[in-house]
Amino acid sequence: MSGKRALKRRVLKPVPLIALAGAGACLAVAVVPSAFGTDAPADAAAKAGTCTIRSADKHSEAPLSCLGVTASLDHLPAVGEQATLTVDVKAQADVKNAGLSVQLPPALRIADKDDGLTAPKKDDFGQRTSQKLALAPGTRTVEIKVKAVAAGPAQIQADISDIDHPDPRRAGHDSVELTVGTSKGSTDKGVSVSKGRATKVQRPGPGTRAPRKVTPKTPAPAKAADASAPAANAQTCVNGTFRNRFQSAEGGNWEAKANRDEPVSNANVTLWGKPTAGGATRKLATGMTGNGNGKFNLCYTPTTSTTSVAWVEFRTQAGRMWSVVDYNGNQYATSSYALNNISGTANLGNVYANEGQSRAWHALDTLNKLWWNRGSTTNCWASSEQDGRCTPITVQWYPGSTDGTYWTTNEDKIHLADNDPDSEHTTVHEAGHALMGKLYRGWWPQVSNCSPHYVNRASSASCGWTEGFADAVSFHTFNDTTYYWGNGASMNLANDRSTSGIDQGDACEARVATALVDLWSQVDGGWLKSNAMMARNPQSSFREYFVTDRPAYGLDTGSKARGILWKHTIWY
Repeated sequence: MSGKRALKRRVLKPVPLIALAGAGACLAVAVVPSAFGTDAPADAAAKAGTCTIRSADKHSEAPLSCLGVTASLDHLPAVGEQATLTVDVKAQADVKNAGLSVQLPPALRIADKDDGLTAPKKDDFGQRTSQKLALAPGTRTVEIKVKAVAAGPAQIQADISDIDHPDPRRAGHDSVELTVGTSKGSTDKGVSVSKGRATKVQRPGPGTRAPRKVTPKTPAPAKAADASAPAANAQTCVNGTFRNRFQSAEGGNWEAKANRDEPVSNANVTLWGKPTAGGATRKLATGMTGNGNGKFNLCYTPTTSTTSVAWVEFRTQAGRMWSVVDYNGNQYATSSYALNNISGTANLGNVYANEGQSRAWHALDTLNKLWWNRGSTTNCWASSEQDGRCTPITVQWYPGSTDGTYWTTNEDKIHLADNDPDSEHTTVHEAGHALMGKLYRGWWPQVSNCSPHYVNRASSASCGWTEGFADAVSFHTFNDTTYYWGNGASMNLANDRSTSGIDQGDACEARVATALVDLWSQVDGGWLKSNAMMARNPQSSFREYFVTDRPAYGLDTGSKARGILWKHTIWY
């Protein structure tokens, strides 16, 4: 057939991503699950579907678990006081080799513990201890004496998992949030970390100096300018490097996640200051941290020879393209310590994100990895959107959150639970759903038999497609086939026709995901053309993607492409 083939637009009951103002209609809310389950060897209770433990939000379509954990303090300790931390492990199935991990923040220390727990190990994130348990149905209790040693926000975390069979249905997470006070009765429940000071640098790197701690609200009086001061119209600059210390599931395990210290890329940054002592606070300059190095250099032209006080504020937003917000929709902000009476160039050295915000900054920086390899022909997330009309990706996370893990079509927002940002694969998996929503211009397929769904088990063609695409986005971003959960557990999903334990066909998301990744890398020369095709025509299944739309768009479906599908047990 000569000429261009007309590309059709399919409509199956569209689900709007953003409601039109004044529409007056009640819009359906589609919830797209994230963290997928697996069907590892399990006991009779798990197979019968009688496990009922849930630690995530009701909107999450992740499966119910046979293991759960709860953590609680008998009272809230002030600095110098002790309290008893009780960790209850609940099992609804036999688990021969369960791993319990408890993490304390730097503000708390282990004073005494049950004999079965390992000796406390200390690092930049506080103290941790662990224990291997053989569990039968019922509840096991572990007690730890903790002592408050510093004031400020603190989070206690407890995780339980089946070491031999990593699986969301055989794992649990809980946390306790508190703000330690300095005197008896002054400690409160919960934490407020949306705004905070930079984490103190204990060991400044070579050639850097620790910034001076001065509160911007009460700046020190300005010193008289000396003879070497620059002219009043010379630029004043403040520079440095913005970094984040976080725990990463990638490279860790159930007992201890990997400790990382990395720069934060493309974060919005503002230089605030008071040009004169007693003057009003002003926004002096804005910019972004450097991609890959976290460096910033903010300059402005003052009207005086010295600037009385200046400090830098970083926000969990990258331009206007993606952001991380708290429960109330506010971005997280970390402010540096202030510099007094500056002129010329002042260097803050390494400025570290506030430790209570660590996971928010990790999620922001993870999305940066997807952004630079997003497969778009425009400066938006997807080729379906034109420059100047881009829609952002928004992630909601806060300490202790159980509102996850999922993406919803009506608000176009990713919801991450407490430890989800520790897994970059989970963050990008959810972003994969958001990316598909943008490619499809507000349309979403009718998805069946997807609640719950398991990465290695057949569900439905529609579930296998939508979840398989999100998995493929994660694998494509990190150039692997291993999925990591927030507790440090992982599973390698590489497969071929001889792989056991993974169902065959396009109703299994693991098969769809690995087939997609291989098509992009071995046939298409990347995923740019595939994404452009998806932006032209939405698909309800992998069959529709491969059989109908690839040849219509000019993408190869020949022997090599079909061989890839056959390798992953898919045949049309």
